[in-house]
Amino acid sequence: MKMIGLEFFKLRRKHLFLMISLFLCVELAWAFMASSMSISRNPNSVGWDGVLVMIASMNGLFLPIISAVVASRICDMEYKGSTWKLLMAASVKRSHIYAAKYICACILMLFAIILQIFAIVGFGIVQGFEQSVPLFLLIKFWAGTMLTTMVVIALQQWISLSVKNQAFGLCLGMLGGFIGITGDLFPAVVRRIFVWSYYTGLCPVAYNYVNNSMEFVARDIGAYLPIALLFMGAVAYIAGSIHVSRQEV
Repeated sequence: MKMIGLEFFKLRRKHLFLMISLFLCVELAWAFMASSMSISRNPNSVGWDGVLVMIASMNGLFLPIISAVVASRICDMEYKGSTWKLLMAASVKRSHIYAAKYICACILMLFAIILQIFAIVGFGIVQGFEQSVPLFLLIKFWAGTMLTTMVVIALQQWISLSVKNQAFGLCLGMLGGFIGITGDLFPAVVRRIFVWSYYTGLCPVAYNYVNNSMEFVARDIGAYLPIALLFMGAVAYIAGSIHVSRQEV
């Protein structure tokens, strides 16, 4: 807990919460504008399902980039402040520092996803959706989004701590954003390889085109996809922690 508190102390002037909020505002404004246009054109399809599908698609683009920026800012301060040797002199294990940074990044992204859930509920209420707020659907949406983000952060943190030049980590985040928003166009076998495609893959709502109109259907994700994603995240985290712990400082 002390190490996690220290990470937040070091971030006190980085304005990460403000940066995350601004990115999130852009994403939500885009998604809600598109949803409003869709509702005005297809009044019969008004409901929570369409909004969740739209947000999941936008998450595939925005959350990998936000995660890359967050991981980069948390890791880069050790290089800019030349604090690695200072931490080593304090007899702090690098694996503990690695874990503290990872948990810190996950808490920051949890803040973003919770804000997003509240924004979705607010949008539905303002639009006057007839159905009640689908709490169970929102919980599954939150769980899928958070799990995918945790795996993306594991990958981003590995790159950001392994390579001093943070441009590599940010480029990976932008590449992930591109794959995340286009992932549904790939064949299913290829799609499952890329962690960024799981933002839409774990969304509890899917859509089909029936007679040139979009039809939303609730779907059961099952256990296979979350377990496969969890395995990829564990591999990325453990490999990253071992690699960074053995690096010269």
